[in-house]
Amino acid sequence: MVEYWNHNSAYHPWIIGIVSGMRAPDVLDVGCGEGLLLQRLAPLSATVTGVEPDPGAAARAGARLLRTPNASVTTSDFAAFDAGDRLFDVITFVAALHHMDTRSSLAKAETLLRPGGKLLVVGLAANRTFADWALSGIALPWVRLGSMLHRESRDIGVPTAEATENVAEIRAIAHEELPGARLRRGLYYRYLLSWTKPTDDVEGAVTDPPR
Repeated sequence: MVEYWNHNSAYHPWIIGIVSGMRAPDVLDVGCGEGLLLQRLAPLSATVTGVEPDPGAAARAGARLLRTPNASVTTSDFAAFDAGDRLFDVITFVAALHHMDTRSSLAKAETLLRPGGKLLVVGLAANRTFADWALSGIALPWVRLGSMLHRESRDIGVPTAEATENVAEIRAIAHEELPGARLRRGLYYRYLLSWTKPTDDVEGAVTDPPR
């Protein structure tokens, strides 16, 4: 299956760069869509697991990963996903968190991470304030330029949804559920959130997404 570029895959290198610095992690991609990120992470990981609620997208992810022995895809929404006794070193949400309840999804992700594990979110936020709209307007020329230069594939055949919470609201929820989490705005109307689950002897170690 072909690769492509869009406003979500534009941030795959951020995730890949973090995973490549780890030692064969177990990765969970929530809302994996048709599996491109899983395919890219598989050579760097012990296992990659995708969770995708849309049966059509999950089937396409399965086909993409058919010859990838350390990859699996489960057709389920995240709230109903049962990992059994498995824990993960990395959990990613790419354009997925706004499809579900933010607070309960972050709380569940926290329980599925091993101590020292990393939560990485490439998210969409709503424009609800003057500052939100102004910052989006400032970014617009760069967004259009990036889309043109990379020949953006806008429709890859997966379900989409409108975000309902803005950056300030998401940041507040993240700080309550994941103390020490870092969130910053990115291009393409996206934000990047990162959090490292504390270990027994490290209080809230975090890595801020690179600029």
